[in-house]
Amino acid sequence: MTDLIEVKTADLVGEALGWAVGKAEGLDVYLEPPGYNGVPWRVFVRYQGQAIEHTKRYNPWEDWALAGVLVEKHCVCLDFKCGLWSALGDEWIAGCQTPPIAICRAIVAAKLGDTVQVPKELMP
Repeated sequence: MTDLIEVKTADLVGEALGWAVGKAEGLDVYLEPPGYNGVPWRVFVRYQGQAIEHTKRYNPWEDWALAGVLVEKHCVCLDFKCGLWSALGDEWIAGCQTPPIAICRAIVAAKLGDTVQVPKELMP
Protein backbone atom coordinates (compact mmCIF):
# COMPACT_ATOMS: atom_id res chain seq x y z
CA MET A 1 0.00 0.00 0.00
CA THR A 2 1.07 3.55 -0.63
CA ASP A 3 1.95 6.15 1.99
CA LEU A 4 -0.94 8.38 3.01
CA ILE A 5 -0.79 12.10 3.71
CA GLU A 6 -3.30 14.35 5.46
CA VAL A 7 -5.05 16.94 3.27
CA LYS A 8 -7.76 19.50 3.99
CA THR A 9 -11.05 18.45 2.41
CA ALA A 10 -11.40 21.95 0.92
CA ASP A 11 -8.10 21.42 -0.96
CA LEU A 12 -9.00 18.08 -2.54
CA VAL A 13 -9.05 18.01 -6.34
CA GLY A 14 -8.86 15.42 -9.10
CA GLU A 15 -7.85 11.88 -8.27
CA ALA A 16 -7.31 12.70 -4.58
CA LEU A 17 -10.93 13.89 -4.39
CA GLY A 18 -12.09 10.72 -6.12
CA TRP A 19 -10.12 8.61 -3.64
CA ALA A 20 -11.67 10.43 -0.68
CA VAL A 21 -15.22 10.12 -2.07
CA GLY A 22 -14.69 6.42 -2.72
CA LYS A 23 -13.49 5.92 0.85
CA ALA A 24 -16.41 7.97 2.21
CA GLU A 25 -18.79 5.77 0.22
CA GLY A 26 -17.17 2.56 1.49
CA LEU A 27 -16.00 1.48 -1.97
CA ASP A 28 -13.03 -0.79 -2.65
CA VAL A 29 -10.77 1.89 -4.17
CA TYR A 30 -7.27 1.25 -5.47
CA LEU A 31 -4.64 3.07 -7.52
CA GLU A 32 -3.54 2.28 -11.04
CA PRO A 33 0.07 3.37 -11.56
CA PRO A 34 1.12 5.81 -14.27
CA GLY A 35 0.85 4.50 -17.79
CA TYR A 36 2.40 5.36 -21.11
CA ASN A 37 2.37 8.88 -22.58
CA GLY A 38 2.36 10.53 -19.18
CA VAL A 39 -0.93 9.08 -17.89
CA PRO A 40 -0.83 9.87 -14.14
CA TRP A 41 -1.91 7.78 -11.15
CA ARG A 42 -5.65 7.06 -11.36
CA VAL A 43 -8.31 5.89 -8.93
CA PHE A 44 -10.33 2.77 -9.72
CA VAL A 45 -13.04 0.88 -7.84
CA ARG A 46 -13.36 -2.89 -7.60
CA TYR A 47 -16.97 -4.06 -7.85
CA GLN A 48 -17.61 -7.64 -6.78
CA GLY A 49 -20.73 -9.63 -7.43
CA GLN A 50 -21.54 -13.22 -6.64
CA ALA A 51 -19.82 -14.60 -9.70
CA ILE A 52 -17.87 -11.74 -11.26
CA GLU A 53 -15.50 -8.95 -10.41
CA HIS A 54 -14.89 -5.89 -12.51
CA THR A 55 -13.06 -2.62 -12.10
CA LYS A 56 -13.96 0.84 -13.28
CA ARG A 57 -12.38 4.27 -13.19
CA TYR A 58 -13.82 6.31 -10.32
CA ASN A 59 -13.92 10.02 -11.13
CA PRO A 60 -17.08 11.61 -9.68
CA TRP A 61 -15.50 15.09 -9.65
CA GLU A 62 -15.75 15.14 -13.47
CA ASP A 63 -18.31 12.45 -14.38
CA TRP A 64 -21.96 13.40 -13.90
CA ALA A 65 -23.00 9.73 -14.19
CA LEU A 66 -21.23 9.20 -10.85
CA ALA A 67 -21.86 12.64 -9.30
CA GLY A 68 -25.58 12.51 -10.10
CA VAL A 69 -25.98 9.28 -8.15
CA LEU A 70 -24.29 10.96 -5.18
CA VAL A 71 -26.64 13.97 -5.38
CA GLU A 72 -29.68 11.70 -5.22
CA LYS A 73 -28.27 9.37 -2.55
CA HIS A 74 -27.21 12.19 -0.20
CA CYS A 75 -29.93 14.76 -1.09
CA VAL A 76 -27.34 17.40 -1.98
CA CYS A 77 -28.54 20.89 -2.96
CA LEU A 78 -26.47 23.06 -5.29
CA ASP A 79 -26.14 26.84 -5.43
CA PHE A 80 -24.29 29.16 -7.82
CA LYS A 81 -23.21 32.63 -6.69
CA CYS A 82 -20.48 35.01 -7.77
CA GLY A 83 -19.12 32.51 -10.29
CA LEU A 84 -18.61 29.66 -7.81
CA TRP A 85 -20.58 26.56 -6.84
CA SER A 86 -21.65 25.50 -3.36
CA ALA A 87 -23.21 22.26 -2.16
CA LEU A 88 -25.29 21.53 0.90
CA GLY A 89 -25.68 17.99 2.14
CA ASP A 90 -24.88 17.21 5.75
CA GLU A 91 -22.08 19.79 5.40
CA TRP A 92 -21.89 23.10 3.53
CA ILE A 93 -19.07 23.43 1.00
CA ALA A 94 -18.56 26.68 -0.91
CA GLY A 95 -16.23 28.16 -3.49
CA CYS A 96 -15.89 25.30 -5.96
CA GLN A 97 -15.22 25.63 -9.68
CA THR A 98 -17.78 23.00 -10.75
CA PRO A 99 -20.92 21.40 -9.28
CA PRO A 100 -19.43 17.87 -9.12
CA ILE A 101 -16.43 19.14 -7.13
CA ALA A 102 -18.79 20.85 -4.67
CA ILE A 103 -20.88 17.68 -4.38
CA CYS A 104 -17.83 15.49 -3.75
CA ARG A 105 -16.29 17.81 -1.17
CA ALA A 106 -19.61 18.11 0.70
CA ILE A 107 -19.89 14.32 0.97
CA VAL A 108 -16.26 13.90 2.06
CA ALA A 109 -16.63 16.66 4.67
CA ALA A 110 -19.84 15.12 6.04
CA LYS A 111 -18.48 11.58 6.26
CA LEU A 112 -14.74 11.99 6.85
CA GLY A 113 -14.33 15.49 8.25
CA ASP A 114 -12.29 18.61 7.49
CA THR A 115 -9.11 16.63 6.83
CA VAL A 116 -8.64 13.27 5.13
CA GLN A 117 -5.81 10.91 4.29
CA VAL A 118 -5.06 10.25 0.65
CA PRO A 119 -2.19 8.51 -1.16
CA LYS A 120 0.73 10.91 -1.55
CA GLU A 121 1.00 9.99 -5.25
CA LEU A 122 -2.32 11.74 -5.90
CA MET A 123 -1.25 15.13 -4.60
CA PRO A 124 0.46 17.64 -6.93
